[in-house]
Amino acid sequence: MGRGRDPRNAQQHGQHPPRHAPGPYGQPTHGQPAHGQARWPQGGGGRHGEPEYFGSGHDPYADNPGHTRVFSVGEAPDHGQAPYQGGGYTDGATYGAGHPPAPPAPRLHWKQLLSGIVLRPNATFWQMRDHTVWGPALTVTFLYGLLAVFGFDQAREDAINSTLSTAVPFVLITGVALVISGLLMGVVTHTLARQLGGNGLWAPTVGLSMLIMSITDAPRLLLAIFLGGGATLVQVVGWVTWLAAGALFTLMVARSHELPWPKALGASSIQLIALLALIKLGTL
Repeated sequence: MGRGRDPRNAQQHGQHPPRHAPGPYGQPTHGQPAHGQARWPQGGGGRHGEPEYFGSGHDPYADNPGHTRVFSVGEAPDHGQAPYQGGGYTDGATYGAGHPPAPPAPRLHWKQLLSGIVLRPNATFWQMRDHTVWGPALTVTFLYGLLAVFGFDQAREDAINSTLSTAVPFVLITGVALVISGLLMGVVTHTLARQLGGNGLWAPTVGLSMLIMSITDAPRLLLAIFLGGGATLVQVVGWVTWLAAGALFTLMVARSHELPWPKALGASSIQLIALLALIKLGTL
């Protein structure tokens, strides 16, 4: 059937190749196209035997069903549109798979941390959710424990009437006991928050809870040292500061663990009850 022959050799021997044999992509090799067959347009720099859109010409089948369209760089129909901003795309930035997560917010100085818990709790808890605060937490809680002895009438009388060699160990032991109690209660709060679906770290949660416990009870403690723990004003301030502690605990857990406030309040409930029983009601 002419296999292996050159068409020119066939012409020299008086033989002619078929005029309407289909070539590549359905194109006849010579002469006019066969009946019902389309011929690729010529010109435009396309290579022989290839559709025109492989060159620089116009593709006659572009945008038709079953055909694709080729765009140059920057000519896509959606070029220049705003990037997707939902489902985890933030600030209009294009999502980059494999990119490292954003670094945490800078750590606050201990002065800014202590004042921020009272004046700017929302921003402070959010910024410190990835940072440990062991230094301020242990120091403030220990100092609070040293003064807590003088906030209770019976304990203050025992410390004052005892000798110095007896009073000093008693005060130091109370300070250490409050530090250990704050650690344990903070761990309980963190564990409950994780059980309720939280994703925070245990060290920031425990440290911030210790600071909240000490700072919120400081006004009551200062009044109790001079007025006595049973004074009416001291009792009123104690209940108000306990409610303030509940609000700060809830806000801290909500920011540190990204929980709604009902779950954050539930995670803080045991610590609040413990503070009420041990400190606010004078049963330490």
